[in-house]
Amino acid sequence: MLSWKPVPADATVVAPDERLSWPRTIGIGAQHVVAMFGATFLVPVLTGFPPSTTLLFSGIGTIAFLIVTGNRLPSYLGSSFAVIAPVTAAVGAHGTGSALGGFMVLGAVLIAIGALVHLVGTHWIDVVLPPVVTGAIVALIGFNLAPSAKDNFEKGPIAGLVTLVLMVVVLAFFRGLLGRLAIFLAVVVGYLVALAMGDVDTSAIASAAWIGFPDFHTPSFNLAVLPLFLPAVIALVAENIGHVKSVSQMTGRDLDPVTGRALMGDGLATMFAGAGGGTATTTYAENIGVMAATRIYSTAAYWVAAIVAIALSLCPKIGAVISAIPPGVLGGATVVLYGLVAIVGVRIWLTNHVDFAKPVNQMTAAIPLIIGIADFTWKAGDLVFTGISLGSIAALLVYHGMRLLTAARDGVGRPQERESVDQVPR
Repeated sequence: MLSWKPVPADATVVAPDERLSWPRTIGIGAQHVVAMFGATFLVPVLTGFPPSTTLLFSGIGTIAFLIVTGNRLPSYLGSSFAVIAPVTAAVGAHGTGSALGGFMVLGAVLIAIGALVHLVGTHWIDVVLPPVVTGAIVALIGFNLAPSAKDNFEKGPIAGLVTLVLMVVVLAFFRGLLGRLAIFLAVVVGYLVALAMGDVDTSAIASAAWIGFPDFHTPSFNLAVLPLFLPAVIALVAENIGHVKSVSQMTGRDLDPVTGRALMGDGLATMFAGAGGGTATTTYAENIGVMAATRIYSTAAYWVAAIVAIALSLCPKIGAVISAIPPGVLGGATVVLYGLVAIVGVRIWLTNHVDFAKPVNQMTAAIPLIIGIADFTWKAGDLVFTGISLGSIAALLVYHGMRLLTAARDGVGRPQERESVDQVPR
């Protein structure tokens, strides 16, 4: 499995089972680390998890993913933004261990879904979770995080504004790899601005060792927090399936048979992270961007990236530098990143041509979005359902409920009296 066909340096395209010379492959692998770094370290910083531990498990998770997918699907597994809201709620109510327990359950559910997809395909997902439902749930996850971005931004508005503006400028002005590094570059410059303003506490950086193991934490399981994490399953399923389709398009290979393995690989990586103190993982669009820019799809580069990430995680000094990022810089970055999570949901609607002239689609999107944005909360004994959980449940109930009611009505009504649920109300 760990063998790649060497190709010349001037090869136009490098396939997943091919590689350039090892020095060039190492260089491409390092580019993948830089591309994923900006978004991957923001999640632990925002949730209070140790960045070095997250980096370690992102590397371990990537290796696990490559093995599970038979080394056929190039991908780096970085931190998932879909879990920020449930992690924040779980940690605040029951401590870090409960969030890690949520990751363990999240990973196990993803593995089960992956196994089912591997056996029967993805059609059942389209039936249970049609694009209008999936898009609504992914969108409300992003919108639900908006207050967090605002709170951080207001703690350092100057550095936050510099970070935000620079991210937009880099994305607009630069193409290729530099454009893909917008998050990383903007955060670095924002960090330096905050440092010049005296807004960075450097004491922990000075005292941190250069070599050492990251901090590990063990999970605990609390039934009350589990509903918080279940909507993230839908986001991770959508991201993984989208990743497989994107790589298939770029490489010209049919990778649909690997979809189930991809879900299982991500689930396993998330369980590893939950067992040791990292954050849940997902396939990264930033690294798809690197592949699109270089046309190098070799999985060898991802093995290199994973090993480099693991090596970096063993430097506490780097973890201390990351942990010291001031809130304002995080606020500027997350105004964009949380918004992009929401836009992924909108993109699902557009890509699948969801018709919002149909009442069933209107209601399926409208009700969950308001519930998620307003962050409705409902307690049932020890269970706490937040806006993301309630919005996700609402999306499923509204869509399938309206479909069932329409089917029941059309089944008993006379043909001339039937009115489709798809008809626009007047």
